Amino acid sequence: MGIEGVPPGEGGADRSEGFGERLLGIPLDLAHRLPPQSIAPLVAEQVAKLGGREVTIFLQDYTQELLVPLPGSGLAVTEPEPIDDSPAGTAFLQGRVVEVPRADGVRVYLPLVAGSDQMGVLGCTLDASDDDVRRLLGRLGVVVAGMLASKQSYTDQFFKVRRRQPMSVAAEMQWSLLPPLAMCIPQVEVAGALEPAYDIAGDSFDYALNDSVLHVAVFDAMGHDLHAATMATVAVSVFRHARRAGISLGEKYAFMDQAIADQFGPDHFVTGQMMHLNISTGRLELVNAGHPAPLLIRERRVVRQLEGPTTLPIGFGGRPPRVREFELRRRDRVLCYSDGVIEERDADGQPFGVERLIDCVHRMEQTREGVRGAVRWLSRTLKDERGGRTSDDATVFLIEWCGEGAVVRRPGMSRPVESSDAIPPDAGTR
Repeated sequence: MGIEGVPPGEGGADRSEGFGERLLGIPLDLAHRLPPQSIAPLVAEQVAKLGGREVTIFLQDYTQELLVPLPGSGLAVTEPEPIDDSPAGTAFLQGRVVEVPRADGVRVYLPLVAGSDQMGVLGCTLDASDDDVRRLLGRLGVVVAGMLASKQSYTDQFFKVRRRQPMSVAAEMQWSLLPPLAMCIPQVEVAGALEPAYDIAGDSFDYALNDSVLHVAVFDAMGHDLHAATMATVAVSVFRHARRAGISLGEKYAFMDQAIADQFGPDHFVTGQMMHLNISTGRLELVNAGHPAPLLIRERRVVRQLEGPTTLPIGFGGRPPRVREFELRRRDRVLCYSDGVIEERDADGQPFGVERLIDCVHRMEQTREGVRGAVRWLSRTLKDERGGRTSDDATVFLIEWCGEGAVVRRPGMSRPVESSDAIPPDAGTR
């Protein structure tokens, strides 16, 4: 019956459960009490109701190079898929459905997005695909991503899948501390990458969006060992504490400076940058504590370094810092990086240097990928340019201010990518 005894269809609201609601409702109803190992069979069961088979859940590995299949009852466990050269990778990077025609139907890949964090990719095979199937799969993918994100705090299963080689204790500390590697909303996008992924120690970054202000910090603790990781952990934790207290950039620096000095003594320090970006106006406030100056990228070119008065590294008891202010234009990008990027020496013993970094940035900008894909490309290219060596931590963090009033794109509703345009012809050679 409808409202006040009026049957559905006779003037009352229809509250009967349709197919789509049942498809999404079952995992939502079970999510709060479902153990992590039961996600796989539930997903396979729900996809089968849409006519799907050979269901695979892929998670991104720590190097951001592979999509690794999650094992589980009802799932098809395949070989890992390269992010840069596969339909699954294209779905992951572009955040949209990719379809590959096959003799027995069509292989469909769709991104698993929790909030704006790309968890991985869901793959399945269908006899045929249409807009209704894509819509339901897309919404199911959001539910599945949310379940994976919420359950990963209760299990090591997902971390073990993503880990492809042994990880140092210092790196374990850093990865557990990091926010999601990317955040993409209409007004602003951010993404970061750390190398070496399995042995990172003193580098870290953090961000948070509070109302209209994006808070960003990039840190590099001295050394490359467990002690450096401990300092970086304290730096990030104190930054978060200060951020949540609602104090200014200058006050944050003073608060962190005192904490590092008290905990580690006068011979230890952390370099860093702290920023406030008003995502409504593009106004950027910056404090630089002994860190390399960020690069401002405008219309695909580096137009300047955001230089200014640099205060002492955190922990050295510097004077109150001067806060620099910059006005960003719509689609401006700001690239932060640690000194491990430019101080690594090539085969001839020469430092990599800022100019070579800028050259890599210009090549990155010609791809005009979203920030997540751009950061991945830049991190891998920098490593290749340095001959594959990373003797120090090397971190890049990219911010793009998209401008106020940017349009929200509904996920799963755009044209699916066909296999012919999913992978550029030179994707494997860049």
